[in-house]
Amino acid sequence: MTGANQAEDWAIVLPTRARCVIRSAPTTVLGVPEPERSDRYRLPVGFRTLRRLGLVACALVGLVLPASTTGGAQTGSYTGLGDSYAAGPVVPTQQPTPIGCLKSDHNYVHLVATALATPFRDATCSGAKTDHMTTPQNVDGGPNPPQFDSLDASTTLVTVTIGGNDIGFTEIARSCFTGDPNSHPCQDRYVVGGVDEISNRIAAAAPKVATVLQGIHTRAPDARVFLVSYLSILPEVGNGCWPQLPFAYADVPYLRAKEQELNNMLATQAAANGAAVVDAHVGSIGHDACTAPGVRWVEPVPATALAAPLHPNALGMECVAQLVLAQVDPGNAFAQGLCRPPVAQPVMSVPRFTG
Repeated sequence: MTGANQAEDWAIVLPTRARCVIRSAPTTVLGVPEPERSDRYRLPVGFRTLRRLGLVACALVGLVLPASTTGGAQTGSYTGLGDSYAAGPVVPTQQPTPIGCLKSDHNYVHLVATALATPFRDATCSGAKTDHMTTPQNVDGGPNPPQFDSLDASTTLVTVTIGGNDIGFTEIARSCFTGDPNSHPCQDRYVVGGVDEISNRIAAAAPKVATVLQGIHTRAPDARVFLVSYLSILPEVGNGCWPQLPFAYADVPYLRAKEQELNNMLATQAAANGAAVVDAHVGSIGHDACTAPGVRWVEPVPATALAAPLHPNALGMECVAQLVLAQVDPGNAFAQGLCRPPVAQPVMSVPRFTG
């Protein structure tokens, strides 16, 4: 749920063999061969304190995906809306439209469009809040236009993931990170005098999400609308996996409950405003950031794949696309090839030297 307009900092550390480059804006994009699938989720990505956005560009050759359209009416078209959980920050290949949106051409929007073989617009942008549906979002290389500009009367399918930045996802994560697993800084910060600030923020975001869904129906009255919830970051049970996720043991159940509360709010607003829910949270249980590479759909801190920390990796994007397609187009043949973990490479045995 990242974004340049939120003064966040991604310190990306990439191996030289990946031939990726990091630049402050303006960013230089280099074309390089795509690594084997078994490497795709394992390239290490470092994470620093979130302060000021740095941009990563790593142009990799992947699936041939249809290009999203940039304007004009479309017949039977699909539009993807949302924040970084839809955009795919750092996941290859990052798109320059604008570069500050940190949007991948292998995010779930692109993959769904590929499966449906339909014209589409990917309006997603990392850091987006509900008000960026109707107002420009200031990002490097931008601004990104209001996301609702990508809707019109010919739009027949809309997906949206939104609300996390309205409650302050990045600030919450930063405030809850700790070097002491036996402390509880998160609850100390957000639960004071019996008042839960995060719960209050979730409640305040509910009418904003409702307004987004109503606005979609107004601009695209014939569209089927699917609200895609947030993936599970933390294990469904237990006290987490500090320091892989640097949340204190006592804070993990609290944070898990807050994410569930956010997703429950989204489901309630969807039901009240004519949208179906794609429950990515339930679908991703067992694939949280504490699980192993090739199993997890969300990256830990630091990330070990080309993806932002605490965000979906390439496998996660494939699996969310499969969840969307299961509701949008059951039995879709392309979907059957998605959400497969990387193939492990055989380990070569080296003869022991005996002299």
